[in-house]
Amino acid sequence: MSMSLELYNTRKGIHIRQLQPDDAESLLQLRLQSREANQQYEPRYPEDFFTLASQLDLIYRRRQEAAEDRGYLFGIFITAQQELIGTVSLSHIVRGVGQFAEIGYSLSHLLQGQGYMTAAVKLVLEYAFRSLGLHRIQAGIIPHNTASRRVVEKCGFQAEGIARQLVKINGEWEDHQIYAILASDLEEDSSISYEAPLPLSDPNSQ
Repeated sequence: MSMSLELYNTRKGIHIRQLQPDDAESLLQLRLQSREANQQYEPRYPEDFFTLASQLDLIYRRRQEAAEDRGYLFGIFITAQQELIGTVSLSHIVRGVGQFAEIGYSLSHLLQGQGYMTAAVKLVLEYAFRSLGLHRIQAGIIPHNTASRRVVEKCGFQAEGIARQLVKINGEWEDHQIYAILASDLEEDSSISYEAPLPLSDPNSQ
C-alpha cells in the first residue's frame, strides 16, 4: 500500500507526505543541520550516512517498505514554503491479530517547541488508524527526552512502563519509556484536512 496523498494541518500550516527521490537533498541538509543537536537522542550513524547517496538509498528503501505495507516514512513540510523540516516514520508493522506499529520522529532543532511535531504526529496517527486500519501505535522514548515525551502526551499516548536497555543511543544502551495509543483513543481534529479522501483499509484483509 503506497501513500501518494498529502495530509494537512491547516492551523499549524504544515503537511506530511511520503518522501520522494527528489527530496533526498533536502533530507540530507536537514540531517546535517541538526546532527549535533539531536545526537544525544539518536544512534551513532556511520559517516557515509550523511551523504546524498545514502539518503537517496534510504528513501528508495522506505518507499519499497511502504509498497509492501511494512513501514512508512513521511516528510513534514511547512506548506507555504514547501520546506522539509522533519520526518515521522511508522515501522515494524504487524498485521494479523496484532495490527500495531512503532512511531518515530525527528525535527529540525531550529523549529522545536512550536507545535509542528505534535501536529505532524497527529496527522500520521490519522493515516495509521483511519487508512491503514491499525489498532495500536507505540513509541519508545528515553526518559530524559522531555520534549519528545511532551509530543506523545499531547497526542493522547499513555505511558505503559520502562523497557530496559531497549535501543543503543549515542553509543549507550538506553532504557526507554513505552507510550502507546489505540485507535479508539483518537480524537477528531478539525484542523486536519486531506487533498483527497483517505482510502479505508480493511485490517481483516491483511
